[in-house]
Amino acid sequence: MPVVFRLDGFRFFFYSNEGDPREPIHIHVRKGSGSAKFWMGPVSLATSNGFDARTLRDLQAILEVRAALIEGAWHEYFG
Repeated sequence: MPVVFRLDGFRFFFYSNEGDPREPIHIHVRKGSGSAKFWMGPVSLATSNGFDARTLRDLQAILEVRAALIEGAWHEYFG
């Protein structure tokens, strides 16, 4: 599972097998028992478990700032 970056205890990653056919660009976020999945184009919440609304808003803002980094890592890994 490639980790794109870590920030404040959150791990931002994608799974090496993202389905067949592969889903659109997205990122998974995990910290402790909380997890979420965000679509990247545009950044929007797909699923979440264990994060409150404020944390999800903060995560979305982080992803919007780092969208180019995430999309670049996705294309580099999946080709």
